Amino acid sequence: MRHILKLHRDLTSDSLPQATHDYTIETFNTGTHKQQWLDLNNQVFAHHPDQGNWAMADLDNRIKEDWFDPQGFFLATQKGVIQGFVWTKIHQDLVNQDPVGELYVVGTAPEHHGRGIARALSVEAINYFVTKGLKHAMLYVDADNEKGIKLYQSLGFN
Repeated sequence: MRHILKLHRDLTSDSLPQATHDYTIETFNTGTHKQQWLDLNNQVFAHHPDQGNWAMADLDNRIKEDWFDPQGFFLATQKGVIQGFVWTKIHQDLVNQDPVGELYVVGTAPEHHGRGIARALSVEAINYFVTKGLKHAMLYVDADNEKGIKLYQSLGFN
């Protein structure tokens, strides 16, 4: 049985510093990135019950959602090739709560693990939430994803 953790982070402190890296961080372009992102997503999450095996219709349906904002969908690219991504979501419709930013999907191409891509993109996403005036961020992570949990805790999630 799957066990999923919900981690939270306060955003009322200053933005996080970005480490130097050798890739470009850009935002998702629905006209040029869809197929390449879909292919990478399906590779990264090949065995994941919710995120893997998406068809273009799955992506198109998410893009049509009210919460979709391409400016909050960050890609790490090198020579035009997507190596990793962090897709955010801002929950605006919470009852008796301020809006909350979510790191919705985080993925790195397997051949690029360990290069700091997920960290750099997560920092970009957290700083994006801060610029939007959000006070809280959250994410869901599988309890057996030790590397992911370690990364998120190092970024202040608990």
